[in-house]
Amino acid sequence: MLGIKEIQEIIPHRHPFLLIDCIEELEPGVKAVGYKCITYNEPQFEGHFPQEPVMPGVLMIEALAQVGAVAILSVEGNKGKTAYFGGINNAKFKKKVVPGDKLKLECEIIKQKGPVGVGKATATVDGKIAVTAELTFMVG
Repeated sequence: MLGIKEIQEIIPHRHPFLLIDCIEELEPGVKAVGYKCITYNEPQFEGHFPQEPVMPGVLMIEALAQVGAVAILSVEGNKGKTAYFGGINNAKFKKKVVPGDKLKLECEIIKQKGPVGVGKATATVDGKIAVTAELTFMVG
């Protein structure tokens, strides 16, 4: 299991934009599984939405991308580099994510050619799919 300090050694994200709390499973260059515990104290809930706090879909996609970045940047040749978004395809939002939820984030690298690759990403809460997407990345 990787905690915040170990994650910060791999990816450059920092508070308040580090959107993963831990990595439970890691196969460098292949896949990573992590978690984000959603709390009411997060800044986005002040305006999204004050009467009914809902985790913004774009932040769930970003959290998935960060988990994918941990997988790809854990490869020895990619250490110290940054993974940038190249595209988001087939994103589907299936369930609201609210404070109190524990978001499980999974990203499997399904294609890679040189610095460009694609991750198949899924976020779930209690086994129910919240988001799926294909995330294209570029390592630079």
